[in-house]
Formats: sequence, structure tokens, C-alpha cells
Amino acid sequence: MFTKPFIMLLPAILLSTSVCAATAQGFTGTTTQQGFNGPSLGLNTVKTVLNSGMFSDDTPVTLTGNITSSLGGDHYTFTDGTGSITVEIDHDKWFGVQVTPQTKITIHGEIDKEFNHTAIDVDHLRVIS
Repeated sequence: MFTKPFIMLLPAILLSTSVCAATAQGFTGTTTQQGFNGPSLGLNTVKTVLNSGMFSDDTPVTLTGNITSSLGGDHYTFTDGTGSITVEIDHDKWFGVQVTPQTKITIHGEIDKEFNHTAIDVDHLRVIS
């Protein structure tokens, strides 16, 4: 079925493809950030979120600012200079990151629009400084 030269080259072919795949994934001994790093669609200030209207539930947001206080449980006050809003960050979204009111972060999530309030359900956060 297969020729002898092909069978002898098969281990080398398989090894070279796994090395190429490992290099492409960042396993070169250096730490690389994964994913896209650039502009994103969605709202990007607290002011635009608060002014977004009643049909904005689940709209994606990317906000940069600070968590200024804990409201208990998974709820916090987030501010970005244009306003303040409640954010919900589940314990499994922190990934060991600790922040203070002085720590600038970027949060990615969706608007959680209720009848009497608007909040952000955070999917991911990243420390900026």
C-alpha cells in the first residue's frame, strides 16, 4: 500500500508538523498574549452604555477604567471617567488577578438591562496598569 521510502519518512513528517504547530501556538520559550488585541465592536464608555436605550440588553461592551468599590457578592462599582455602573464579575472570571481602586483594567462583557437598572455582566477582565 505505502512505499518503503514513504514509511521511513512518515515519523519525520509527523514530528515536523507538531513542531510547527507548537511554534505557531507560542511554545517557543517566550510568553505571548493569545487572541486579538485591537479595536472591538460594541460600546466603550459607561456613558454610552447608560444612554444605550431599552433594546440594548446583551450588547457587547469593552470598558477601561477602575473598580472603585465592592457592593457584595459578585457586584462592584466600575467607573471610567464618563460615569459609574454596576458590574458583575463571577469568581471564576478573576483568574487569580487582584485589583485595587487604583488598578486600571479593561473589562469585556454584555449589557444586562433590567427594568429598573443597567449593569455589565463581565466575561473577561485584563489589568492595564
